[in-house]
Amino acid sequence: MARRLRFNGTGTGVGAVVGPCELLVDWAPKERTRQGRTIGLDEFGGLFGRFEHTAWRLETRRRYASDEETDTYRQFTETGDVDWDYDNPYCRMIREQTGQGKRVERVRIVDEEPTTGQLYLLDNAKRNAVMGEDIRNLWRADADRLRLPAEDFWLFDSRLVAFLRFDDDDQLTHVDLSTEPAEVVRCSMVRDAAWHHAVTREQFMSEMGSDR
Repeated sequence: MARRLRFNGTGTGVGAVVGPCELLVDWAPKERTRQGRTIGLDEFGGLFGRFEHTAWRLETRRRYASDEETDTYRQFTETGDVDWDYDNPYCRMIREQTGQGKRVERVRIVDEEPTTGQLYLLDNAKRNAVMGEDIRNLWRADADRLRLPAEDFWLFDSRLVAFLRFDDDDQLTHVDLSTEPAEVVRCSMVRDAAWHHAVTREQFMSEMGSDR
């Protein structure tokens, strides 16, 4: 039986939380003082070699088209087993960063009936863990109760937000960067709420009643 958060009408009680949206109304900066900018995917990739302390991601989509173009995705859908590459450029970069004591963390939102892409990423998390990433999962129903936004972003060093933009075919097309204080505070509060309630891959798989 999957773990569920419990809420009551006042937003208090065992397991209850005040959603990030309510907190933002009272505490988030109201002024927008900095202009964001759009970058391409190559420049976005370079951010992972330059952050100083933490890189944190919220993943909310049911499908990522780029995953489906990989040989590992084909292996997963055909056999359920993947021969993961632990020495590609991304893995080497993340291993180097976490080896310096930097943190790379994610929360992935999963549907009650996980999509194939979500199951693929649950398997992929085993490889990420070897690189030093800490990836946790949260049921979509719980994310909705927490009023987490339905958006994908990376938060670097609690000062730079990279919003991932997708087209109608679920392809990542570009990234919008922001250091605007209200957006950084909002995303930091989303991070704190999501991280508090998300669980490790092992616990999540146990909740699914699966030994995948």
